[in-house]
Amino acid sequence: MRDLTVTALAMVATVLAFLLGADHVVASAWAPGGAPAWQAATALLLFAGLSYGSLVYLLARFGHGCRQQGFTSLGRPELDSVYDEHAGPAPRVCVLVPSYKEELRVVRQTLLSAALSEYPAKRIVLLLDDPRGGPGADADALQATRELVAALHARFEQAAQRLERELAGFMFRTAGARAFDAAAEAQRAAGLYEALAAWVEQLAEPQADAAFAHVDDFFNRHIVQAAAHAHRERAAQLRAGRAPTRRELRLEFQRLATLLRMDISAFERKRFDNLSHAPNKAMNLNSYIGLLGRAFRVERTPQDEQLREVPAGAPADFSVPAADYLLTLDADSLVRPDYLLKLTAVMARDERIAVAQTPYSSHPGAPGLLERCAGAQTDIQYLVHQGFTFFGATYWVGANALLRVAALQDIRETVVERGFEVPVFIQDKTVIEDTGSTLDLVRRGWTLHNHPERLAYSATPPDFGALIIQRRRWANGGLIILADLLRYVARPAHGARPGLCELLIRAHYLLSPTLSSLGVALLALLPLDPALASPWLALSALPYLLLYAQDLRRCGYGWRDFVRVYALNLMLVPVNAAGVLQSLRQMLLRRKAAFARTPKVGDRTASPAGHVAAQLSLPALALAGALLAAHHGQWLLSGFAAFNALCLAYGLARFIGVGAACADLKLGAAAWLSRARRGLRQRLQPRRTA
Repeated sequence: MRDLTVTALAMVATVLAFLLGADHVVASAWAPGGAPAWQAATALLLFAGLSYGSLVYLLARFGHGCRQQGFTSLGRPELDSVYDEHAGPAPRVCVLVPSYKEELRVVRQTLLSAALSEYPAKRIVLLLDDPRGGPGADADALQATRELVAALHARFEQAAQRLERELAGFMFRTAGARAFDAAAEAQRAAGLYEALAAWVEQLAEPQADAAFAHVDDFFNRHIVQAAAHAHRERAAQLRAGRAPTRRELRLEFQRLATLLRMDISAFERKRFDNLSHAPNKAMNLNSYIGLLGRAFRVERTPQDEQLREVPAGAPADFSVPAADYLLTLDADSLVRPDYLLKLTAVMARDERIAVAQTPYSSHPGAPGLLERCAGAQTDIQYLVHQGFTFFGATYWVGANALLRVAALQDIRETVVERGFEVPVFIQDKTVIEDTGSTLDLVRRGWTLHNHPERLAYSATPPDFGALIIQRRRWANGGLIILADLLRYVARPAHGARPGLCELLIRAHYLLSPTLSSLGVALLALLPLDPALASPWLALSALPYLLLYAQDLRRCGYGWRDFVRVYALNLMLVPVNAAGVLQSLRQMLLRRKAAFARTPKVGDRTASPAGHVAAQLSLPALALAGALLAAHHGQWLLSGFAAFNALCLAYGLARFIGVGAACADLKLGAAAWLSRARRGLRQRLQPRRTA
């Protein structure tokens, strides 16, 4: 309750600071010889954008606090009810893992985390999107991934058959009027759980690469060991508790028989010419979703292979089972063993929930400072997204999510690609397909839900070059999707218009990269009258910054990490600007932006020379602003700008490194010269021929 009160007071303080700052700007413009009206309007725009962002964060924080107060985790009896066959079959879950040229270690851990996530009716499909017929190294990697999938399936299949035979033996021993020894059967089930725990422990990842040791350690402790520990706890309860009833024991043996019963397979859409080959994750998912519940034969020609649907019961080369829910899981993500049980229970409670998810967290214990700080930003976003759900403004976060197939069918569209009609369930208009599809769903009356437990984790880029690729992709598309938000407001689902808080949150989520980029650009390029600068500009951000620092501590970080994360936020402004420019380019040229995969390698990813140049200029710009404010006697603003300059200089030195920055600039200059020479030769070639 105290935290909610503090958050509410912080919101009031932010609004008051904005009003006082706006009053100062207006008074400066109206004063004799005051600032021009366009400069006053620009200053108000900057001030409003800053306050808007602070207010949305505090609003989400308030919503998160309210949800935490009323949340109770589902109990084991309710979760285990899904194993009771007398209650009806469990909804079918298909886990889809889209993958493009991923390392074997990454794929193995993701598939195993999905396999160890408890659920009685699931199957797992790796959507392999690697290029077919590529060079030797690519072909070898693709074949190795296929062999990995086949080996995992065989390993689980063999263990599952043993447990299924145990269930058959139990049913035989307890059939009809045969004598029933509950104590002996309980001991037998306990022994099976202990043997299963030992089998699961053999799946642990050998820690061979120091760059990923913290990820391997997390996988071993929180996925493998957590599953094994749960099985041993179950065994201990069976050994020490009262003698279970016949029905309880039947449920235990049924549960054991389903824990490892699953199909693990791979699907390659690029094998078939009449499926989408568009180079993005959304169409990789769409290609398989469109096959659900159907059977096909493969038509082979000298040039290609195509899928042709066959009627039910007709001979088929392969069939794709139907599914009620889909778990989409990025190939660098891990889910905890209780992920599916808890989220399917959430979906079962409300049939209008289209997406249930737990926004992913970072792997703890990162060895590098940049990875730790970028992970802190991710962990803060987990809290923010929880608040979004309180106000009905949830966005689908695509690293992991449980999707209702009926909802996807409701937003299905058809497009033509290379002369073939292909279905689209998850839109690929932008590279942030999850955000765009969110608005498609809510416009049709579906809801989305963030579950308030940390059940999913994803990799964080370990260096600034990889981080640029990830965050530039995240910032690309918000402006394009804004039109969908406006349509949602103009034509709301079932006549229910979105509330003010929902609208403010949804709009800011789409516009935040644009607002931050525009603010810095206006400050750097437009000569604003110093009289417009108000100390309330700095003070309006103070409540947000203080509570942000407190939230970092709540996530396990220290006060020093706050300064580092703040510096990283400043450094990412030009990265966001690059993503916004890509959106504008797409809007003007009507050409989809290319999907850029985030590298997951132990070696450093080089930063683009343009981004390095921007990082070198930012501290100088902030220092110039501090000196200008000091010249006009605006000491509070001068101190704020000087602090920003110090943070930016610190970030340049620690997150990129002076030596690495120089190397990246040199590499970028060499690449530019090479392109310039090649272009010059191409222009001169016709003259020489003539």
